[in-house]
Amino acid sequence: MSQETAIYLKTNGAWQPTRMSGPRALLWLIALIGIGLSLFQLYSAGIQPLGLFYQRGIHLALVMMLCFLLFGPRPGRPRGAITALIDTGFLIASGASGFYLVWFLDEITGRAGFWNQTDIVMAWVCTITLLEASRRAVGTGLTVIGVIAILYAMSGQRGPLSELGEWLPGILNHRGYSLDRIGAQLYLGQEGIFGLPLGVAATFVFIFVLFGAMLEVTGAGRFFIDLAFAATGRQRGGPAKAAVLASASMGSISGSAIANVVTTGAFTIPLMKKLGFRPAQAGGIEAAASTGGQIMPPLMGAGAFLIAEYTRVPYLDIVKVSVFPALLYFATVYLLVHICAVKQGMKGLPSSDLPQLREVMACGWYFLLPIIMLVYLLVMGISPMRVGFYAVVGIIGIAGLNGLYLAYKQGRADNQLGKALTHALREGVVKLLQGLELGARNAVPVSIACAIAGIVVAVVGLTGLGLKFSSMMIAFADGNILMALFLVIIASLILGLGLPVTASYIVLIVLVGPALTNEFGIPLLVAHLLVFWYSQDSNVTPPVALAAFAGAAIAGSKTMETSVQAWKFAKGLYLIPLFMVFNPVIIEGGPLPLVLWNGFIAILALAAFAAALEGFLFTHMKPWMRLALSGAVIAIFYPDLQVEVAGVVAMLVLLTMNYWHRRRELHGAGIPETEEQSQ
Repeated sequence: MSQETAIYLKTNGAWQPTRMSGPRALLWLIALIGIGLSLFQLYSAGIQPLGLFYQRGIHLALVMMLCFLLFGPRPGRPRGAITALIDTGFLIASGASGFYLVWFLDEITGRAGFWNQTDIVMAWVCTITLLEASRRAVGTGLTVIGVIAILYAMSGQRGPLSELGEWLPGILNHRGYSLDRIGAQLYLGQEGIFGLPLGVAATFVFIFVLFGAMLEVTGAGRFFIDLAFAATGRQRGGPAKAAVLASASMGSISGSAIANVVTTGAFTIPLMKKLGFRPAQAGGIEAAASTGGQIMPPLMGAGAFLIAEYTRVPYLDIVKVSVFPALLYFATVYLLVHICAVKQGMKGLPSSDLPQLREVMACGWYFLLPIIMLVYLLVMGISPMRVGFYAVVGIIGIAGLNGLYLAYKQGRADNQLGKALTHALREGVVKLLQGLELGARNAVPVSIACAIAGIVVAVVGLTGLGLKFSSMMIAFADGNILMALFLVIIASLILGLGLPVTASYIVLIVLVGPALTNEFGIPLLVAHLLVFWYSQDSNVTPPVALAAFAGAAIAGSKTMETSVQAWKFAKGLYLIPLFMVFNPVIIEGGPLPLVLWNGFIAILALAAFAAALEGFLFTHMKPWMRLALSGAVIAIFYPDLQVEVAGVVAMLVLLTMNYWHRRRELHGAGIPETEEQSQ
C-alpha cells in the first residue's frame, strides 16, 4: 500500500507534499478507512443514492477519522503516549459524530425543535472535533474563523457571552443565543455543519477528486505534462508555456492550485531556470498558471458545483460560461510568459531534450478517453455525480485493459504469458487500491473546510449577519460599484490569509452576495463568478500566497519575491471578473455580434494590459505609450459605447505603432523579420 499522501503541509514557510510514516498498523488503518470511504462514495454515486443526512453523516465521520489518523496534534512530530490517547478520543468522537445522526435520524426528526440533552451533547462533540480536525488538516486560520463565528452567536444581548456583545458596534449587535440553540443550529439542521457546502463536498467534489487521483496513479499526470512539452517546448520560453498548458489540463481536474504546483512544477520549474528564467520568475509563473486550474472547468476546485447549488443554475451551464473567461486567463499568463521570453532573448529547448508528440500520443492516448467520455456524458444531460462515477470506472477499466494488453505482448515475446498477466493483474489491483486511498486523502481538507464553512453559514443565518454586512458594504461604497468591487477584493484577500479558496468563496458570497445582486444590480451568476474568482487571490497575492510559496520551495527562491512574480503573472485574475461585471453578455449570452464584439475587446484589452505591464510587446515601449495603453484598457470598462470604442481604437493604434517600430528596428539592423522570428 502506498505510503505517499497528496496532503500538503506547511514546512519552513512553504507548502510541500508530505510522505506518511509511522507504525505499520496505523498505515494499514489509514488505507482501510481511505479505501472504505472511496468505495462508499462510489456506491452512493453510481449504485444507490442515499438521503441527505445519511450521505453527509457517514462522509464526515469517515473524513474526520481519516484526518486524525493522518495528522497528529503537532505536524511533523511523532505521537507520544498522551497524544496517542488524545487522538484515540478524537477518533471515537469523529465516528460518533456522524453515525449518531445516521443511527437515530428518525427519532431526531420526530422530536424536531425539542431536542434532548444527548442531541445537544453530540452537537458540541461534533463541533469541537471538527474544529480540531480543521486546525490539523486545513490550518489555524479557518479554525479561528469558526470559533469567532460561534463566539459571535453567543455574544448577543441574551447570550452566555453577553458581556462581549457590549464591545460590538450597534449594527453588529443581536439578541444572542444559548448553547443549546447554537448547538442545534450547527448540528441538527440543514444549514450548519451538514449544510449545502458539505453536501457538495460529499457528493460531486469527492467523486471528481477521486477521478483525479485515479488519473494520477495511472500515469495521466506525466502524459499531460509530456504532451504540453511536446507542443510548446521548442518555442521561446517553452518550459514556461508548457507549465501554462499542463496546469490548465491537470488543474482543471485536480482542482487544487497547490497540488498543481508541486505536480507540474517539479518538471517545469527546473527547466524554466535552465532556460534563463530567474528562480522567482519560474516559481511565480507556475503558481499563476496553477491558480488558473481552479477556475478551469470541469472541477474548478469544487467551485462549479457550489455555484450551481447556490444559484440553481445547471452544472453544465456553469461549465459552459466558465470556459471562455478561464481561457482568457490562461491566454494572459501565456502572453506574459511569451513577452518575458522575447524581452530576455530566450530560445526554446532543443528537440533532443523534448518528448516527441507522436511518441507521447502513442504511449498515453487512452488517457484522453475518460475525459472525452466525461464531457460527452455531461453534454447528454446526465447528473454530474453519475458522470463522475462513470469517469472513475472508465479510467480504471481503460488503464487496466491497457496494462493487460502490454503484459500480453511482453509475455508472448518472452514465452511467459501466464506470469506476465499475473504480474500485471496484481500491479493493477495495487494501483486501484492506491488510487482509492489517494482520492480519500486528497478530499480530507476540502470536506473539512466545507464543514467549517457550514458553521459560518449557520451563524450568519441565525444572527442576520449577512444583511448587516451587506448594509455596511452599501454604506461604504455609497452607490459606487467600483468601490464595492474593491471592498470585495480586500475582503477576499483578508479571508484568504487563513481560509482555503472554497471556504473563502462560501463565506464571501453569504456576506456580500445580497448587496452585489440587490443593491448594485449585478446578475446572480456573474456575482457568484466574481466572488469565486476573487477568492483565488490568496494563492498568488502577497503577503500570504500559498501556491507561490509552493513554487518558491521548488525553485529555491525567496517566498516574497516569488509571490510578487506570481501576482504579476496572475493579473488576469483581477481584470477578467471586472470585465464580466461591466459586460455580462459574455456570461449570460445575447445577440451573436454583441458577444463577438465583447470577446474581441476582452482579448485585445488583456493583450494591451500585458504589454503595458511589461513595457514590451513587439519591442520596448516608451513610458508615454505604456501610460496611454493603461488608460485605453480602463476606458473599455466604462459603461458607455463611445468610450469603449475609443479605448479599442486607441489600443489598436498603439499596438500597431509598436509593431511598426519593431519593423523599423529590424530594417535598420539589416535583419529580415523571418530570420528574427526563427531565432
